[in-house]
Amino acid sequence: MAAEAPILAVEGISLRFGGVRALTEVTFEVRRGEVFSIIGPNGAGKTSMVNCISGRYQPTEGTIHFEGADITRLPTRKRAAIGLGRTFQNLALFGHMTVLDNIMVGRHHLLRRGFLSGMPYWFTGAEREEIAHRREVEEIIDFLEIQHVRKATAGTLSYGLRKRVELARAVALRPKLILLDEPMAGMNLEEKEDMARFILDLNEEWGMTVLMIEHDMSVVMDISHRVMVLDFGRKIADGTPEAVLADPQVRRAYLGEGDEVNAEVAA
Repeated sequence: MAAEAPILAVEGISLRFGGVRALTEVTFEVRRGEVFSIIGPNGAGKTSMVNCISGRYQPTEGTIHFEGADITRLPTRKRAAIGLGRTFQNLALFGHMTVLDNIMVGRHHLLRRGFLSGMPYWFTGAEREEIAHRREVEEIIDFLEIQHVRKATAGTLSYGLRKRVELARAVALRPKLILLDEPMAGMNLEEKEDMARFILDLNEEWGMTVLMIEHDMSVVMDISHRVMVLDFGRKIADGTPEAVLADPQVRRAYLGEGDEVNAEVAA
């Protein structure tokens, strides 16, 4: 039986800013239903790659296929509609809006009733549509255990809760592939454990494929099916977490040469 086509296929992606090369001929695949992590030192090109996939950056060379369709030049606003969602390394919430309203923003591309058609609610069904969307949002709020802050202003929340709200907004898109840019950065151990559990549940119970940038190697080892390593904008390894961690080139570039560092991470 032929292997299932990957949900995401990145082929020969290069990205230049003037004379600076952020990415150089990077090729990889993400299989449907997996948690795929991108790791590497600071400045390795991890966020640049996610920005190319999400449409924020246009690659200088190469192609990106999502579910078999070439999306290399597809506008960012259209990628949500085909099933791509993302979070950001730096929080991008509307600080003056409530948690509920921030998450509702993630449903905007699913709304079918415009302003004019929605005016006579009893005739067009816009009221029923809004209720249905709010029901979806409430399900996400329950799942991420943020019921107690659903009416709070997002800007007043702790950092860990704001990261959770941003994840909720991305989940509200109901993406087939969710791109998570350092979802656990700045969190304490308990918050990281909660976020790891949510990501696994999204993958296993909600059926979302996950592409994640993460620096915490213990998290990467625990929840990833496969890992790719970038260094100075080039791919130096990919495979299972165990195989990647054992790669001498990865140990030199990312983990350092010291046996004590490697032994600690491997443990």
